Amino acid sequence: MAAPFVDTAKITVRAGNGGNGAVAFHREKYVTNGGPDGGDGGQGGSIILVPDRNLSTLMDFRYKRKYVAENGVDGSSTKKTGKDGKDLIIRVPEGTVIRDPESRQIIQDMTGCDQYVLARGGRGGWGNQHFATPTRQAPRFAKAGLPGQTMEVVLELKLLADVGLVGFPNVGKSTLLSVVSKAHPKIANYHFTTLMPNLGVVYVDEGSSFVMADIPGIIEGASSGAGLGYDFLRHIDRCRLLLHLVDVSGNEGRDPVTDFDTINAELKQYSPELAQRSMIVCGNKTDLLYDRAPAESLKAHVEALGYPYFELSAATHQGVKPLIQEIAARLSALPPVKVYEPDYVPKAPEIDTTGEVTIEVEDHVWFVEAPWLEHLLACTNLQDFESRNWFDKQLRDSGLFEKMESMGVQDGDTVVMYNLQFEYQR
Repeated sequence: MAAPFVDTAKITVRAGNGGNGAVAFHREKYVTNGGPDGGDGGQGGSIILVPDRNLSTLMDFRYKRKYVAENGVDGSSTKKTGKDGKDLIIRVPEGTVIRDPESRQIIQDMTGCDQYVLARGGRGGWGNQHFATPTRQAPRFAKAGLPGQTMEVVLELKLLADVGLVGFPNVGKSTLLSVVSKAHPKIANYHFTTLMPNLGVVYVDEGSSFVMADIPGIIEGASSGAGLGYDFLRHIDRCRLLLHLVDVSGNEGRDPVTDFDTINAELKQYSPELAQRSMIVCGNKTDLLYDRAPAESLKAHVEALGYPYFELSAATHQGVKPLIQEIAARLSALPPVKVYEPDYVPKAPEIDTTGEVTIEVEDHVWFVEAPWLEHLLACTNLQDFESRNWFDKQLRDSGLFEKMESMGVQDGDTVVMYNLQFEYQR
């Protein structure tokens, strides 16, 4: 039995903490008073997502929901820096979208990217070698490493396919996919035979092919959660072209025009953008026609709306080849598979900056420590311009710089905050 198809998962990731700096002093024969030589702690391992074309489901995340990277190793004597924690590589199917669970905003689309750093490891703490001054020649303290980032995200798989098959259940979508590709979906004469998406590669000519996706049939109310369609509508979000199959045989007593309008209404309800996607309409099961009136009504209705219309019998292969050639021709003029732009804006952490601050000054070097400051540094990406600006604003709003100025700090003085060092500028 095939493994269940899983296309959403919520996971928690925690990057590794930075290693602690070491307190040590140089020991050597004939050297009685060696200076400080405590090494820095290693960088904590990061959580990195990598797209993998060989994966087609998020099944691996069904039971394992927490991922933790290695911590950095503490520093040691002789100025030895601790080993960096190993990055944790998490492989996800290509086409996976990373979302924030609360806002549903997109953090990253894994389509077309090599990798994405989801959570950064904490920076290692400084050893006591960094804190020696002319008046403090034997510092007996070092700095602890900073914690790694922790976050909860939702993984959402959106299949990468050029063509998406849509329509009511049992209209022949799986049959058509099996005819035009080497895919082997389950086929039977009852509703909801297809319970999971199926992909097939359709070869047109030498050097010409496209990917077709068959999803479970959509029913009325699918956009509101009815049936199976809602869970899988996301898989046609990226499709460049929609192939709308309609049963024109009349065997189930339904009106083809009503069926067509109902499915289009559900697509529009789910996503107005999706409803505007390029579409070809196919009247299927023509081999079972006993009355051509419904098929002709559908043809007139569809063409009046500006959609191209084809009649075919997927079961007997009648009309399939011209359809495939038309699909290939249209795809050549359509834009590539959609990639979602990130729109996630992280919430600024709430940090109470009213706590006690310790400030020591030696030879124009200002050592600043506070529990809230350590937390603030852990929440700041110093490689990002906006994050650095936010960090600077937090310091100014806390009154720290005002306090330092009252103590006589001058432009050009060195400020040391744990493992961050910079020149003070008003």
